[in-house]
Amino acid sequence: MTADADAADAQAEEGEGDAGGGKKKKLIIFGAGGLVLLLVGGGAAAYFLGLFGGSEPVAEPGAEPVVEQKPVVFYDLPEMTVNLSTDGRATYLKVRIALEVADDNVVDKIEPFLPRILDAFQVYLRELRPADLEGSSGLFRLKEELLRRINTAVYPARVEGVLFKEILVQ
Repeated sequence: MTADADAADAQAEEGEGDAGGGKKKKLIIFGAGGLVLLLVGGGAAAYFLGLFGGSEPVAEPGAEPVVEQKPVVFYDLPEMTVNLSTDGRATYLKVRIALEVADDNVVDKIEPFLPRILDAFQVYLRELRPADLEGSSGLFRLKEELLRRINTAVYPARVEGVLFKEILVQ
């Protein structure tokens, strides 16, 4: 039994030696991991802050950003009043819309198609329910659908945007 006790003592001494060395190894591993994390985080921050030599010049603090504004033309459509699709009570939608186009040449191309544009809008608007117009998301969907319909009606001309001047649901 003494041989077993001697073997156990030898393993205990080796274990104590490893424990001390193991703590140092863990400390080195955690330190190296922290250093790697610091380098990656710093590199990511520098990238997102644009500190690497990018193609865009960095604006001076306090300077206003230069935004090149393209000239546009707005074309007002006639005011439209439609009866919305409801189950009983009459509900009306009154809407005034302006179209955003690139220049006067596009307006000249669009004007002959005005009856087609108004027809497409009237047909679509009459099928709407008051719930379809609730909230900003409802108006955004309405704007996108009207833009899609007008660009289909005036193709090859292109309308850049549909702007609501007045929306009244009664």
